[in-house]
Amino acid sequence: MYVAPPSRWHTVSGLGFGLGYLGGGLLYLGCVAAALQPQLFGFSDSTAAALAAFVVTALWWALFSLPLLLWVPEPEPLAGGNEPAWRQAITQLRITMRMLPDYRPVALFLLAYWLYIDGVGTVIRMAVAYGRALGFERSHLILALLLVQFVGFPAAVAFGYLGARIGARRGIYIGLGVYILVCSWGAFIRSPWEFFAIAVLIGLVQGGVQALSRSLYAQLIPAEKSGQFFGFYNLMGKFAALIGPPLFGLFGAWFGDARYSMLALILLFVAGGLLLARVPEQPGQSHPRP
Repeated sequence: MYVAPPSRWHTVSGLGFGLGYLGGGLLYLGCVAAALQPQLFGFSDSTAAALAAFVVTALWWALFSLPLLLWVPEPEPLAGGNEPAWRQAITQLRITMRMLPDYRPVALFLLAYWLYIDGVGTVIRMAVAYGRALGFERSHLILALLLVQFVGFPAAVAFGYLGARIGARRGIYIGLGVYILVCSWGAFIRSPWEFFAIAVLIGLVQGGVQALSRSLYAQLIPAEKSGQFFGFYNLMGKFAALIGPPLFGLFGAWFGDARYSMLALILLFVAGGLLLARVPEQPGQSHPRP
């Protein structure tokens, strides 16, 4: 069961990621403001404001999960017998893994996705450490993170429409191309304005790559098995940034300068892009090989 017809998958996925960036940006902005000016928000100091941010984040998640819980219909789950839920989940994961060789486009896409989303995840996770290594101030890092969030909102929505117009794979390639540019530029930056410019470029494509990857994957998987296949997709996403950080550190050690660490991520984007070229972008779902 899908929440949108196939003709709108790209746009709805882009809108979903865009709203996620907007919501996350607003929450982050409020928490940062409270930490910088705690007395204005009724806190004794920045530490109290930072601790309160955890509670506010939990309440934010609870509040905005209510529409999903209350108004989004969902089919009845299949009977799972008397086995505990964790064992059913492991069993289902094994079944899905055994099925993947029969769905070659899905398997190819997942491998490509794992490689390039590892690069995306590494950029997200290493951005602050990278900025610190370059000697930028905390205010510069906070501003860069806010730029990514608020630029990411309209950009992800726009990427959804772009994917509907030119195809999801081409849209992903545009995003990967910008990431390669960012990594190349990042190896030579010297001033804060360059760090901000890179943050804007990342904001322009980060949500778009994520959104179009999801909608392209939805085109490839069998509709009747969408739950278990998307479970595997999310699992692959959780294992992102496994290769990138070690490569990131290795390149920095090789070249003796943290700036050149960014060049390592180009390998992931190129490898993922090459594999993605072998994935057929088709209007219907994949069928198992005879």
